[in-house]
Amino acid sequence: MPRVTGRGQERQVRSKILGVVVGAVAVLGPVLLLTHEVSATQSTTGLDHYSAVTIDGHWVLKSNIVAGRTLSLYHPLPWVGTSLTDMSCPTGLKAVAGTRLTCHGTRGDGSLVDVPVKVVAVTDSSVTWKFDR
Repeated sequence: MPRVTGRGQERQVRSKILGVVVGAVAVLGPVLLLTHEVSATQSTTGLDHYSAVTIDGHWVLKSNIVAGRTLSLYHPLPWVGTSLTDMSCPTGLKAVAGTRLTCHGTRGDGSLVDVPVKVVAVTDSSVTWKFDR
């Protein structure tokens, strides 16, 4: 087999590097996309008599709804978020933009995690809220 020297050898090295880069993108691209899609921290919940109550003319999302949804989204993949075994919120979440609430999660070792929750948008039929991981 003839020996490649000079520019030919340089092209082979560049070709190998390009192959490695393309291969890495082909493998990591879908993983990163999946991570982005399932690591959501925002939720839109319908306002009805099953998920909320009205207090002083405002809808208030029930605390168990906020806690359950937050717990289900908090640790969607092993490399996203901290694994929690329980989540509780001290009160319901008032459906008024800017309303804040701190829920409390429990790790497997029993230690507590504060989880800030904030209402970002409200319509006549839904409330959009997010939490910090």
